[in-house]
Amino acid sequence: MRTIYDIQQLLKKFGTFIYVGDRLAELEMMEDEIRELYQSQCMVQDDYQMAILLLRNEMAVERDRLKGRGLIR
Repeated sequence: MRTIYDIQQLLKKFGTFIYVGDRLAELEMMEDEIRELYQSQCMVQDDYQMAILLLRNEMAVERDRLKGRGLIR
């Protein structure tokens, strides 16, 4: 797993499609879903850790982008 797209494809295999029009909210929802899959033992630890790392990194990038535009504090 190397990209957010890879995470989306993994979620898709489990019937989870996330689109709400707010990128930050989508990333947070993906993190919740990944956590649920891991707790349900549907994911191995390495994939879980990489997915969480990718999502949190992307969330930080998105927050910085929104701060730069003055949309969040």
